[in-house]
Amino acid sequence: MAASYNGVPVPANGAKINYANGKYQVPDNPIIPFIEGDGTGRDIWKASVRVFDAAVEKAYNGKRRVAWYEVFAGEKAKAKFDNWLPDDTISAVREFRVAIKGPLTTPVGGGIRSLNVALRQILDLYSCIRPVKYYKGTPSPVKNPERMDVVIYRENTEDVYAGIEWEEGTAEVAKLIEFLNKDMLKGGKKQVRLDSGVGIKPISITGTKRLVRMAIQCAIDENRKTVTLVHKGNIQKFTEGAFRKWGYEVAVDEFRDKVVTERESWILDNKDKNPNIAIEENAAQIEPGMEFAPPEFAQAVYKEVKSVLDAIYSTHGKGAWKKKVMINDRIADSIFQQVVTRADEYSVLACPNLNGDYISDACAAQVGGLGIAPGANVGDGYAIFEATHGTAPKYADKDVINPGSVILSGVMMFRLLGWPEAADLIENGMEQTIVNKTVTYDFERLMQGATKVKTSEFASHIIENMQAMLAAK
Repeated sequence: MAASYNGVPVPANGAKINYANGKYQVPDNPIIPFIEGDGTGRDIWKASVRVFDAAVEKAYNGKRRVAWYEVFAGEKAKAKFDNWLPDDTISAVREFRVAIKGPLTTPVGGGIRSLNVALRQILDLYSCIRPVKYYKGTPSPVKNPERMDVVIYRENTEDVYAGIEWEEGTAEVAKLIEFLNKDMLKGGKKQVRLDSGVGIKPISITGTKRLVRMAIQCAIDENRKTVTLVHKGNIQKFTEGAFRKWGYEVAVDEFRDKVVTERESWILDNKDKNPNIAIEENAAQIEPGMEFAPPEFAQAVYKEVKSVLDAIYSTHGKGAWKKKVMINDRIADSIFQQVVTRADEYSVLACPNLNGDYISDACAAQVGGLGIAPGANVGDGYAIFEATHGTAPKYADKDVINPGSVILSGVMMFRLLGWPEAADLIENGMEQTIVNKTVTYDFERLMQGATKVKTSEFASHIIENMQAMLAAK
């Protein structure tokens, strides 16, 4: 371990988090790097760290504490080191494994297009985890926001965010279009217009399976009922369609005793209801109109039904499948209306990168918006927790912004560390503060009879409510 990073000494009163056999090994005084963030990040971090420290102190009576360690990215790093993302910042996060950050500016012009994307790709933080649930009292545009309680797993390193694209009018894109039109699309009806910009959308077996694997493990660990693969495979068959296919493969190959697919559940349920049902009748019930299908299609469905019953009826039949994690899939555009009209039917969503970006914000909009939407970027042995909103520079240093996104990201962090008592204190303290209607301006303007408070005051109310809860116990 280096003695310093970016010229800042490592805290002498802290110890490293280690990682072995898929588990974090957390000391009672972990060194946790933090990036303050740009714009409103300064106000938000000051408020959030007070809440974190108070929760740890109250939960563990001084037996645990966090040794915070500032590292730099964004505007502060550019001003200090003339570098938006110094190598030492990456090295420190690698060394200490778990970090938390405020919002960062995306540099204008050449170089890194997004610091957030760069951090994810450099550290291979392949899963963006976004829990979205309703906190009592939070203003909402929907009738029943309490139905929303999902965890979104968004693949973080591939898809259009891989940044493989060529600008219209350049020699490079002309060369690529010529290759596509004359070689790859030769003889077909499709052609790329010559005045196009072109991007490539990679989705791999590796990227898909490790993301879906983490999503399914979450459902098992948290006793959640479903994992839904969100895709546009009806149009993009070899990328998003493959995401769906590979997602089902990892479910069945690696979690067979713990899961059932939606289609398998239909077959099993038919057999449960009628133990003497013929294979052909069972198949007809899961594929209505099959009598009009080609014979080879019918034979394939018969084979599927027999295969499912032979393989898992003894373990999943007679209602046992109802206690398994259901693996299903939904078309991306359909899921947008379903999370509004029937949010309580979904629990864990596993998504390619772009779909996950869209759906996480759409879900958050129903339960308070990005101001209180937490997030984490997690890989194998590394995690960065972060605000999911932007820097809002016009509000910087005015002590007015809702710090909920970073505060609830801290809740996620404490759960990963195995400190649930601190996480529960923060979560319950924040919910009580909202119920009491002592909120920042973004909520106050939407709540009748609310009292508008500053960022720092909102944190103070959370701490007071944590103390009151402990006293009540």
